Amino acid sequence: MKSSYIKNRKKSVFSWVEGLSLLAWGVLLLKYSFTGQYKLLIHPNYFSLVLGSGIILLVLGIIKVRSILNNRQPNNSDHISLFPPGLGNSLLLIVAIAGFLIPPKVLTSQTALKRGVGDLPLTTVQPQAFRTASKPEERSLIEWIRTINAYPEPDVYSGQPANITGFVLHLSELPDNYIMLSRFVITCCAVDAYPIGIPVKLDTNRSNYPVDSWLTVEGSAIAETLPVKDRIETNTITEKRSVVIEAKGIKTIPTPADPYSYR
Repeated sequence: MKSSYIKNRKKSVFSWVEGLSLLAWGVLLLKYSFTGQYKLLIHPNYFSLVLGSGIILLVLGIIKVRSILNNRQPNNSDHISLFPPGLGNSLLLIVAIAGFLIPPKVLTSQTALKRGVGDLPLTTVQPQAFRTASKPEERSLIEWIRTINAYPEPDVYSGQPANITGFVLHLSELPDNYIMLSRFVITCCAVDAYPIGIPVKLDTNRSNYPVDSWLTVEGSAIAETLPVKDRIETNTITEKRSVVIEAKGIKTIPTPADPYSYR
């Protein structure tokens, strides 16, 4: 009799954990949708999927909790699980709670350096069909990189006006009057985000522009030969001719609510 009571109590606890995990994930996904935090996590193509999933999980959670309150729980005696009873749902609940407590953060320069933004022409985007602004000054940073990749001849771009936005990177191999203006590009989610960037020539020392600060840079393109760190032998420095933006006006801006570019 006592063992049966304990068994039923455990089932009740596991059911509550399952219901609460469904509710928590539903509310979390809806929170990301309504606050716009999903922009830091996934590609816009999946925004509607996040919203729909949040609604479905919330409804399932409400149904589960109501069935517990009405004492109408299914018999799970034949249920087979790879994990001990309640463990999977407990982990899901813990992760959901962590999602409420720890907000998503914008990827930083440290991540960009680890993922190879220092490679000239400073992008991993492959030449592909794309639409770019008709005027150079209307090109975004990713459009500049795509254009250069499609036709990688730096002298062609000399004198073209530029107006681009990104966060600051300091590359040790570049002179002190150069920064890298960078952004991350998302193809699916933040996990697969890769950095792009273009060097910017300053008329002052780059220490005036801290790492990870966001800038809007107005200037014009020039072609210069710059030192490049070898990807495999990191202590080896070579030189490569590249497109550089010579800054004529720099404005510090807050971190954008939508900081990534998308492919």
